[in-house]
Amino acid sequence: MSEEQPQASSGALRDVGRGLENLPISLWPEGEEPVFQYTPEPVMGPGAETDPTQITFPGCACLTASCLPAACSCLLRGENYDHSCLRDIESEVEFARPMFECNVMCQCSLQFSLQVFKTDKKGWGLRTLDLIPKGRFVCEYAGEILGTLEARRRIQQQTKHDSNYIIAVREHICNGQIIETFVDPTHVGNVGRFLNHSCEPNLLMVPVRIDSMVPRLALFAAKDILPNEELSYDYSGRFHNLTKKNGNQEMSDKHKIGKPCHCGTKSCAAFLPYDSSLYSPLENPTTH
Repeated sequence: MSEEQPQASSGALRDVGRGLENLPISLWPEGEEPVFQYTPEPVMGPGAETDPTQITFPGCACLTASCLPAACSCLLRGENYDHSCLRDIESEVEFARPMFECNVMCQCSLQFSLQVFKTDKKGWGLRTLDLIPKGRFVCEYAGEILGTLEARRRIQQQTKHDSNYIIAVREHICNGQIIETFVDPTHVGNVGRFLNHSCEPNLLMVPVRIDSMVPRLALFAAKDILPNEELSYDYSGRFHNLTKKNGNQEMSDKHKIGKPCHCGTKSCAAFLPYDSSLYSPLENPTTH
């Protein structure tokens, strides 16, 4: 471990979450502080068609302390996970099924002590101060829900020096249809905005429905994560979501024009994932 690694007692430092999470999120080192508005859950942004805070699913009528998948109207909608753990995290097939949660049961709050810290080459990063067992829910990636045109506009306004927090999640449904969700925590977001990319990540992102069709982007531990270990996920969604035979070889030359990757893993692709669809020309509203 380097001399930068703090002791677990550093949780007494400034709370990045502003008291909005059930556990404080410490900052290390003190002094410089990231500037953004903290929100523990998604908020409606420009171009969003559905308000993520509007309840559109009715609650279940379960009378037990813990809902049963066979009887609960919420859990019947799709595959779920057990006690905040993903089922069979080694199986890629499981992640292709939609996940729904109870409105009251899943209030996606922090279960582990996390810390925002300065990395050597990647700016801000996020690490855990606790041991996180494989399969456990770690945090959400929350921010402004954007429409497609707004997401493209923001992406195309960025310079090579700007950090890109915008994530595009595409879910394939029946008859070749695709549901797209764009989340931007640049100005309004939660602790997930500090997660860096890794070509060998220790987190897996899974879209989970709670109270509407707007998915919540939940991040689960893909393996046992040790205290003071940096948390990361694959920005491209390749990790555990495509067949292993594709791997990092799927990245074509046109995708290697982005920013350099500093994850330092053996399978590092050298460049951060690049979504060319967000760089397509913007529609001119005056021509419609």
